[in-house]
Amino acid sequence: MIPVKTFAARRRSIASRMQGVAILPTAREQVRNRDAHFPYRFDSYFYYLTGFREPEAVLVIVADPGNEDKTRHILFCRDKDPEREIWEGFRYGPEAAGEAFGFDEAYSIIKLEEMMPRLLADQPAVYCALGQDASWDTRLTGWVNRVREQARSGVTAPAQIRDIRLLLDEMRLFKGAEELEVMRGAAEISCGAHRRAMLKTGPGMGEYEIEAELLYEFRRRGAQSPAYTSIVAGGANACVLHYVENNARLKDGELLLIDAGCELDGYASDITRTFPVNGTFSAPQRDLYEVVLAAQEAAIAAVRPDNHWNVPHEAALQILAQGFIDLGLCQGSVDGVIQSEDYKRFYMHRTGHWLGLDVHDAGEYKQNGTWRALQPGMTLTVEPGCYVRPSENVPAYFWNIGVRIEDDVAVTGIGCEVLTSAAPKSVAQIEELMRNREA
Repeated sequence: MIPVKTFAARRRSIASRMQGVAILPTAREQVRNRDAHFPYRFDSYFYYLTGFREPEAVLVIVADPGNEDKTRHILFCRDKDPEREIWEGFRYGPEAAGEAFGFDEAYSIIKLEEMMPRLLADQPAVYCALGQDASWDTRLTGWVNRVREQARSGVTAPAQIRDIRLLLDEMRLFKGAEELEVMRGAAEISCGAHRRAMLKTGPGMGEYEIEAELLYEFRRRGAQSPAYTSIVAGGANACVLHYVENNARLKDGELLLIDAGCELDGYASDITRTFPVNGTFSAPQRDLYEVVLAAQEAAIAAVRPDNHWNVPHEAALQILAQGFIDLGLCQGSVDGVIQSEDYKRFYMHRTGHWLGLDVHDAGEYKQNGTWRALQPGMTLTVEPGCYVRPSENVPAYFWNIGVRIEDDVAVTGIGCEVLTSAAPKSVAQIEELMRNREA
């Protein structure tokens, strides 16, 4: 659990980089059908600066970097309401929330409309997540116009609107020790879920049964939810990159690709493992699997400080291209296969993404048109793959084999830490674990 003082320090840090007023609402509750809602999940930017998980809340920072004493950190949230708490559960209310989460001021969300024009008056700029929610853009325009109406009284409206995400993305890209500890916890739970899936899988089962085992392990170990919709793809379904129906039967002799991770205290994990339904790799399955595994090992070895973001992807491509040539899937030289992009028939995505509060986390991949350098505190996934669909120029014994291997990796001062190493990955580890299914 991230301590309150860390969220307060983040607010001070963002305030020191701006002059004006920042407005960050949390996510809306979403209706699923009729009057039933989807499970609520807060906005990641809002949570990053507050630690507050209730809906109907807004963070306002009035920042004067030249005079920190004048900077105000304000929370607007739902009122305490004993009657609604009978139906919906505990609410902090402004007074308790302000004290518990370290705000200078806290008010009822009802007062937001009244107070915002006053807070925006005579401020040089507004910082917001422009374009993220059209209704909030409309509200902001209305507040600014109400300030402009006071021009003849000498009140000035903000002259600039800036995207606060440009500042927050750079902050979120670098994880502190407390964040990494939460991410290790999420990774540990997800590794246990993948081990459980391997132990429970067998021919004739439904993909949804294995998904249920994953979800069970997530919640049993204290994770609040999956970080994303789990992919449980048997056989040819593994060649659909974002397959989420999870409704087919698993067949003897096929592979099962599982891309699943939990969310713990707001932070995501993201693991993919591919293994045989019957516990033993066939020769063609093993050949493709070993190529992908070697590509991933090369990519992970390239995750170290000062290597640019694309180096792990390039390392994986070299191994994959050579493997595809050796197995007769591609023809020519490694450089030729990469330059012509012939490999994209079998590997069409990139090798990773940032990871954190969002499974595809905040942060730019390039700076000034150049791939950015990896630095300690960055966390990312490493996930090469190979997906072979039926084709006349592809050996039939490779048809409908999909393999992806994905781990969560944190850049350290000397290299990297693989957060998800406890999930079996080598052919020997997987087959040994699955031999123990009955036990």
